[in-house]
Amino acid sequence: MLTLHLIREKLDLYEKLMRLDKPIGTLLLLWPTLWALWLSAAGQPDWVLVWVFALGTLLMRSAGCVINDFADRDFDKHVERTKERPLTAGRVSSREALILFALLCLASFALVLLLRKPLVIWLSFAALFLAASYPFTKRFFAIPQAYLGIAFGFGIPMAYAAQLDQVLAPAWWLLLANVFWAVAYDTEYAMVDRDDDLKIGIKTSAITFGRFDVAAVMLCYALTLGIIAWVGAHYGLGLAFYAGLFLAALMMGQHYFWIRGRERMPCFRAFRHNNWVGAAIFAGIALDYFLR
Repeated sequence: MLTLHLIREKLDLYEKLMRLDKPIGTLLLLWPTLWALWLSAAGQPDWVLVWVFALGTLLMRSAGCVINDFADRDFDKHVERTKERPLTAGRVSSREALILFALLCLASFALVLLLRKPLVIWLSFAALFLAASYPFTKRFFAIPQAYLGIAFGFGIPMAYAAQLDQVLAPAWWLLLANVFWAVAYDTEYAMVDRDDDLKIGIKTSAITFGRFDVAAVMLCYALTLGIIAWVGAHYGLGLAFYAGLFLAALMMGQHYFWIRGRERMPCFRAFRHNNWVGAAIFAGIALDYFLR
């Protein structure tokens, strides 16, 4: 019989497996979803949808972390930054991880069912497939970060479907912008582990881009801003929106100075700082609608 101490220890391990102690991934998933909710609703989203998508984002990001660690359990032990993760360290079993993944997915699907939106339900199956399959793309896809961008941005078409019962063209453009953004920030993340990834044979954009990694990050940032600016123009957004984009651009420019030396900690700092990039873009969108 499990004692209270062992129960607490297990819950702590599950928390670490779900990365609840590291919210950066949840935030990078949440900001594009909020962009879409505000744009699709002309700045007045249904607050029930906002809460449902926020909680769903937390649940699916947690599920994604669990299945990622399950897929990488034999690789993580060879990477300095990940060798102490609960699954690869043997403190959580593969069976426990799969059960936890299933429970998180079921909880997220229950939220989708509450919306009673057929299109959202169908899109949720695609979102689940993307989240579950992404970790395995690192074995064969030269730039798995692009696939991650689709997975991390799939809340965008789901938000449009929930708000409008259809997915308009701007949603797909926003999703494309998110792909470029994800390639940028996750390349910075991959630059941290590049030496270890080369040894174990995992494919990442940092390895694929090689000596052009910094240039590729900055190009992807530029494409992200360009596409989002085009979407904003489509919706007739004004000065506040472009001020948010300008602030995001300044942050991206700062990232150049952090990553140009390709040192681990500055690259990791740039990756984490993308939370504020997403927040600045959202603030510009929300403020522009608020001031109307």
